[in-house]
Amino acid sequence: MITNINKFPEQAYKYLLEKEYAQAIKLYEQAISAEPDIKSYYWYLGLALLLQGQETEAQMTWMLAISEIQEDEIENYTMELTQVLQAEAYRQEKLAEYSIAWVIRQHIREIYPDDINNLLKIISLSIKQNNLEEINLSEWRLQELLEKNYRNNLDISLDVKLLQEILQEILDHVPIHPITLDFIEISLTYWEHPEDCFWIILPAAVRIGHTLKSPEIAARILELYLQLDAENLEALRHLAIFYQDYNNFSQGIETARKCCSLSESLSDQIFATHLLLRGLMTAGGYWKEVKFTSKQLEILLQEFINAQPIPVDEVRTLRLLTPSFAIPHIKDCPAQFRKIHNQVANIFQSNIQFAHREEFLIDKTSKCSLSSNQKNKKSLKIGYLSYALRQHSVGWLARWLFKHHNRENFEIHSYFVNYKLVNDWLQEWYVNQSSYAHKLGMNGLEIAQQIQEDEIDILIDLDSITLDITSEVMALKPAPIQATWLGWDASGIPAIDYFIADPYVLPDSAQDYYTEKIWRLPQTYIAVDGFEVGTPTLRRDALHIPTDAVVYLSAQRGYKRHPETTRLQMKIIKDVPNSYFLIKGDADEKSLKNFFYEIAEEEQIDCSRLRFLAPVVAEATHRANLGIADVLLDTYPYNGATTTLETLWMCIPLVTRVGEQFAARNSYTMMKNAGITEGIAWTDEEYVEWGVRLGKDAKLRQEISWKLKQSRQTEPLWNAQQFTRELENAYQQMWDIYLQGNS
Repeated sequence: MITNINKFPEQAYKYLLEKEYAQAIKLYEQAISAEPDIKSYYWYLGLALLLQGQETEAQMTWMLAISEIQEDEIENYTMELTQVLQAEAYRQEKLAEYSIAWVIRQHIREIYPDDINNLLKIISLSIKQNNLEEINLSEWRLQELLEKNYRNNLDISLDVKLLQEILQEILDHVPIHPITLDFIEISLTYWEHPEDCFWIILPAAVRIGHTLKSPEIAARILELYLQLDAENLEALRHLAIFYQDYNNFSQGIETARKCCSLSESLSDQIFATHLLLRGLMTAGGYWKEVKFTSKQLEILLQEFINAQPIPVDEVRTLRLLTPSFAIPHIKDCPAQFRKIHNQVANIFQSNIQFAHREEFLIDKTSKCSLSSNQKNKKSLKIGYLSYALRQHSVGWLARWLFKHHNRENFEIHSYFVNYKLVNDWLQEWYVNQSSYAHKLGMNGLEIAQQIQEDEIDILIDLDSITLDITSEVMALKPAPIQATWLGWDASGIPAIDYFIADPYVLPDSAQDYYTEKIWRLPQTYIAVDGFEVGTPTLRRDALHIPTDAVVYLSAQRGYKRHPETTRLQMKIIKDVPNSYFLIKGDADEKSLKNFFYEIAEEEQIDCSRLRFLAPVVAEATHRANLGIADVLLDTYPYNGATTTLETLWMCIPLVTRVGEQFAARNSYTMMKNAGITEGIAWTDEEYVEWGVRLGKDAKLRQEISWKLKQSRQTEPLWNAQQFTRELENAYQQMWDIYLQGNS
């Protein structure tokens, strides 16, 4: 037993550190009995009780001591208690005992509710414990306290570095929690230089908007930042995209216009013009402005080519290819389009390789020495690179290839660009179907290095120019053989060896204006074994359409609405009595209706014969609802692709206008590979003729529907296993050609 009272506090605190709380409590009680006027004994006794889980007893101990203090001394003693608790909270945080530290800091908050630093620490601890639901910034008056601190220049009381660290923690760990926007708003004032804050805010907004698929929250974050830096072009670019992605069409267009007005360099002007086109075309109905803006884009691209620019920074380079995505939606002139686009793609590759010349090893030699193991591989390593291996058109279609791949002869590596941190069953299906699944972010250099490290033999690009990061990876040439398939037309990047097509989706003359070697599979460039079909939610009576009416349907997003094709569709409706036209697809409802109504009135069509359908979330329901149509009218110059496959699977007659470019021949190749020629039009006149004929001839529609039903058992479009063998054979031939060139 300790007899020297002066040893009590020292030994008691030692017990406390050793978690011998009962022993510590006993000694502190003895110390209080011996020297009741020393208040620190009460503070540590309460702390020991608190650490032992006796929270109520701890509070009573502190209150008892404070109640006996003279009023003019309460502030000093309370500060002393707070310092004891602060020290213990810090100690527990270093031990990673976050729940204990959180409880201690809550007691500090009760004593000093206006201690901003303590409130910030509680938020940090709540993040670590995933219990942010217990935080109420409004109740804490945190914004009021920060404003008061800033207004009165009391910065010495606020740990600004801590404030900034907590902002980073929130953005890293709980980016879409309700607290995020509130905290950003209350903390932005404390950044001396807005650009310092920007490089914390922007990556978080990009992750929230794209990876976490919450563009509305991402837009709100950038709106808050722009209150500090209203003309930050980079923030405005991303803001325009986020507005457009959550269908805030008017704001997306206006923000893109502002980007155009602020852009000075050619590359910035090109991307800003792309953003404006993206907004206008996504909304639908802005055709006059689309034509004008598209022409401006082509002029800028030609100026860029003529300028022969020296390598620009990587960020600007990444923005060079995606603007071309809009042009094939507007006109079908592939030779003219690709002449410009291929030159831009060449500049893109040169700049990307220059930017990473020190970090990435690019083999520029045409021949290399191959070992006997490489020449006699038992299996080829195939890499699939995409952001769309999920619930996306590419994801729905490519899955049959993954299902049927021969795993003895082919080792499948999947490279998930911007792996989505959301619940997506199809994305996880791809993970499980891959020999090796690489869940990656948006750093093109790191992705290319991973592919090179994996020693991939053939790298397949599923995105083409629809994603700049994928284009960057392909430009770095991380695999000896590279090809583009499925996701879009060829990218024109010189480092890509092949574009995988079939006998129909590109005309014979296409090789004249493609830089890639067109590799034509023997029958079709895509095949599926079918689609999941749910329960329909559309009925004719609910749409006030008579049961004996002829129902036409066009189910495409606003991007694909072209006035000339829409005019042809109206001529069909006009010539088929008792017919109705259903229009479905993401777009701005008001502008899209105005677009259709204007053309309908010009063609003397009663607008009451038009119906605009709301989108449905479930893909299976969307497919089931296609069954309401008697005939589907395809878009041109940009056909349907996934929608065409779904329509044919649902055994619905289809009218398509065949053009010259890849995007204008998708439905053509799919119909040919389903054994159907009825509805294939080579001119505008034939498009109208087929539309009218199919509307008036119910027997013909039935015959086509029967042929489509039978085709499921016989035709290449529905034989994904055969297609997979043909594509695998192409891979092996590509490899053999490579070996011959390097022997």
